[in-house]
Amino acid sequence: MSGATAGETAISVRNLGKCYQLYDKPIHRMLQSLIGDRHRFYREFWALRDVGFEVRRGETLGIVGRNGAGKSTLLQLIAGTLKPSEGKATTHGRVAALLELGSGFNPEFTGRQNVYLNASILGLTRNEIDARIDDILAYAEIGDFVDQPTRNYSTGMVMRLAFAVVTHVDADILIVDEALAVGDAFFMQKCMRYLRDFKKRGTMLFVSHDGGAVTSLCDRAIWLERGCVQRIGEARVVMDAYLEASLIERQGGVGARNGAKTRWQPRKIERHINPRQELLDRSILRNDILLFPFKPDVESFGEYKARVTHVAFCDESRQAVAMVLAGEQVTLEIELLAEQDMDNVIVGFYIKDRLGQLLFGDNTVLSHTDDFAVSAGETFQARFRFEMPRLGAADYFVTVGVAEGTQEQHVIQHWLHEALRITASGGGYATGLVGVPMHEITLERINDES
Repeated sequence: MSGATAGETAISVRNLGKCYQLYDKPIHRMLQSLIGDRHRFYREFWALRDVGFEVRRGETLGIVGRNGAGKSTLLQLIAGTLKPSEGKATTHGRVAALLELGSGFNPEFTGRQNVYLNASILGLTRNEIDARIDDILAYAEIGDFVDQPTRNYSTGMVMRLAFAVVTHVDADILIVDEALAVGDAFFMQKCMRYLRDFKKRGTMLFVSHDGGAVTSLCDRAIWLERGCVQRIGEARVVMDAYLEASLIERQGGVGARNGAKTRWQPRKIERHINPRQELLDRSILRNDILLFPFKPDVESFGEYKARVTHVAFCDESRQAVAMVLAGEQVTLEIELLAEQDMDNVIVGFYIKDRLGQLLFGDNTVLSHTDDFAVSAGETFQARFRFEMPRLGAADYFVTVGVAEGTQEQHVIQHWLHEALRITASGGGYATGLVGVPMHEITLERINDES
């Protein structure tokens, strides 16, 4: 990222790299120390190389990639717990890092002693820790174990204690490396609430395999592959690209983007607006949901044995509609063309928000107990009928895909990231990510006749 001044920049990374020396035999390490640079007994492994970016103050940057891509190495270099082989990482402000689980903890120390140790490493004075120790221990929720050696703790308890310390050191920059992968659901929710609150006032680097967490929490994201930056940009866009690459790799590295021109043409459908019920038309709670036409030329990938040729929301008469209200019955129709013979076809969809968070979706697997085979040149259709949920005022996207195989093992044939756009307005009140239309809501007194 360019253009940020020193005052705006919280983290600056320039040409950063980390190289490790790998020895095939222990004796080679000893020989290397004796002979020096006259002969090389090791192989170089660059865990990270030529990485550069900047993070503005107040920005949250996600870091994604497969295991071994260099994510943790990058965070350790920025946190200062590793020395770079080349380049430089500079931070401006107090840094609190939650890296490897319980790093900085002495297993022979009690939880209380480790709080003092870890908090002092993170820059707090003894008096500051004394003033906050009760709040830290209350946040960790480990009860009487606080005065037991941490070697007796479960991994979840260690994570609770480490996270509790981090939340009380008044950091300007927070570095989190998969810390939420361990722990119960309630504590994970507590951690996410803290991270969302910290996001409002501080700068954060966040590593996670949870694409939903990255897109909902992060402003931008970096995708690392084999120690190098593969892509950097808006979190939703980067996660789409990372997901696409992961799916292609899972199916043997076969797949292409957007494919070659084919003989099919998108079907032209005359669109109309459904009649509105008079009561809902006048209601301030009306949730209008505009449905935009199918775009066949959006970003897509796959092996292209089959292609999606048309996608539309339809009413009960199977007419494509341009607008619906929350709570109405709609049918999502997906038309497809088989380019080659396929033994078993699966068609599915997701609806996701503008950040890329998956709100809901389904596929055809459970609706067909037998394999659904198609022949080359055959057209076919999947239909999903459901009640449109309440959506907050924003833009949403429909992702559709067709695959061959089973639910557990399948190969993507055509995947369209944003086949349809949806724009919701109104709503009248907050519904969360999606609101479930209520069939009935009652409020009544219960008389005790006993």
